[in-house]
Amino acid sequence: MTNDTTKPTDERPNGQNAEERGILSRVSKWLKKPGKPGEGESPSAGQTSNQASGRTDSAPPSGGPPRPEGEAASPTGGRPRRRKRPPRRRSKSPKPEGQQTEATAEGMQPTPVPTEAVKQKAAVPARPPRQRSPRPRKDAEHSKETPAPSESRPSAKGDTTLKLLINTDEPEECRLVLLEGGRVESFYVETVSQAQTKGNIYKGRVTAVEANLQAAFVDYGTEKNGFLPFGDIHPEYYANEVAADTHWKDLPIQDVLSKGQEVLVEVVKEATGNKGATLTTYLSLPGRYLVLMPGSDSAGISRKIESEEERNKLREMIESVSIPEGIGYIVRTASQEITKTALAQDVRYLLNLWKEIKKKGQTEKAPALLHKEQNIVSRFLRDHFTSEITEILVDAEEALTQVNNFLELLPAAQRKSTVAKLHKGIQPLFHQYHVEKQIEQIYQPTVPLHSGGSIVINPTEALVAIDVNSGRTGKDKSFEDAIFLANMEAAEELSRQLRLRDLGGLIVVDFIDMRDSKHIREVEKKVRDCMKRDKAKVDFSKISKFGLMQISRQKMAAPVAVGSYRICPHCQGRGMVRSVETQALVHFRHIQTGVTRKDVKRVICRLPMEVAQYILNKKRQDLMELEQEHQVEINIIPDSAMPPTESKIDFLKE
Repeated sequence: MTNDTTKPTDERPNGQNAEERGILSRVSKWLKKPGKPGEGESPSAGQTSNQASGRTDSAPPSGGPPRPEGEAASPTGGRPRRRKRPPRRRSKSPKPEGQQTEATAEGMQPTPVPTEAVKQKAAVPARPPRQRSPRPRKDAEHSKETPAPSESRPSAKGDTTLKLLINTDEPEECRLVLLEGGRVESFYVETVSQAQTKGNIYKGRVTAVEANLQAAFVDYGTEKNGFLPFGDIHPEYYANEVAADTHWKDLPIQDVLSKGQEVLVEVVKEATGNKGATLTTYLSLPGRYLVLMPGSDSAGISRKIESEEERNKLREMIESVSIPEGIGYIVRTASQEITKTALAQDVRYLLNLWKEIKKKGQTEKAPALLHKEQNIVSRFLRDHFTSEITEILVDAEEALTQVNNFLELLPAAQRKSTVAKLHKGIQPLFHQYHVEKQIEQIYQPTVPLHSGGSIVINPTEALVAIDVNSGRTGKDKSFEDAIFLANMEAAEELSRQLRLRDLGGLIVVDFIDMRDSKHIREVEKKVRDCMKRDKAKVDFSKISKFGLMQISRQKMAAPVAVGSYRICPHCQGRGMVRSVETQALVHFRHIQTGVTRKDVKRVICRLPMEVAQYILNKKRQDLMELEQEHQVEINIIPDSAMPPTESKIDFLKE
């Protein structure tokens, strides 16, 4: 007859002795050291049943008393019935003395120390040892390690506050960095050698009219003439009267524009390479809340203001402000939640600025600068400042004054959460916030990704090629999931790099080929979502069957690297130079060709050190044969100061 293991110990016959025997038995079995088979006690029937069911301990998982030795197994699959017990309250008090044991020889059962505390605490069930958590099933492990194809990898939750760092302590360079949680999200730099001309207004003179290009070239006071397309010429500059409904494409440019004509032009695109700046006669004067467009009759509100209630409110405010006829405007995104007074001040300032420009245009002689765009600090605050920027740190008093003056002009709702401070630390501002290394990464062609892959960016004059490499992304992952993860990370990083480097034009991204169409759509959606933060106008194509995606991005300014780097004089932008052996052979062939001319009696070759040594050591016999055959004297002069790609070879007649 088996005992009812579901009953509490105090309801069994001989409760006190049974309780004490059960406690001592459990304590001894918990503390028993594992031994080899055959050592110590032989397992009981209950232990054998537990081992067969995958359990190695004799105590039930519920913490109840073990089945006595020789007890028959439960008819339910060899497992005893379990009883429910209340949740255990863990006590932080030290272990009772009754549960202390004395160490015995290895392989033998430890003997409990008999104390009175055991009898007193017999009614309290002893705490079982910690059970190892069961191993998860294979399908659970797979679902945990391999994310669903439609889900992107979750980003680490961190600090998302925005900080603006302004470094102006050096007069040669001014740098601005926008940090989001310690990561560089925007970077702007202006140097003395590469000052921005975009937004400047000049009085220029037409130097050439090209009918084939349907454009004109304008001298506006710089080294290179500006390029003025026919579509950017205002009708007021036409030499002949034209019907109002006539499109410029239906007119020949040579009939409406003449050489030597004076025009007011604005720079809309910086000069790059051999190309001059792109100009327009449709002038625009940007303010904080709206853009004034003299000579235009268009009016509108930024599309990024989606609330119809807010748009109607802005329309009523702008109608109450008197703007003269013939001047258009566009209300900017920053005008949300502004007051009528702030908008009126902005309009008044821009109208006064336009009067000064017109006055200068009537008195100055072409070419002349009529209006210079504000410095980089003022431009950033005007165009990119938002109330989400919680802190502005500057390292110069002059810049701090400029920032405070700007903040004072803002409505209280837009500046209430922003604080401007002067950096007073021992370390430079950018070093203290670990920004310098991130800035250096902007100038590198290879950008590492978080999971081990990388993207390689190669800009040309009008096209940017971006290649995605998986690298070590596929470690411990399936092939398709590894490719998907690399492409998702690349989609997020390339949108950030395009903003940081200010790359524009046609951008071709070579993603890793994906087989699943769902993955392809996810990557396309990721690119579109990440590019929403970009101020520039962007257009996308779908990923083609070759894994290529085309992106058209508006050029906001010259690339960042233009003002900080110059073309290497040794490699001329190729990124590599010829080896010593190849250069030596090139110069030797030049000597061979030169000595065949008539009346050449002497050759003086001034070459880099390594190239000269190679010719003197490896080509000595060939030089002697040339001298004997053509009766000339060949002098090889090593020059340690000469760059490796330069040389000077003189053929003298005596």
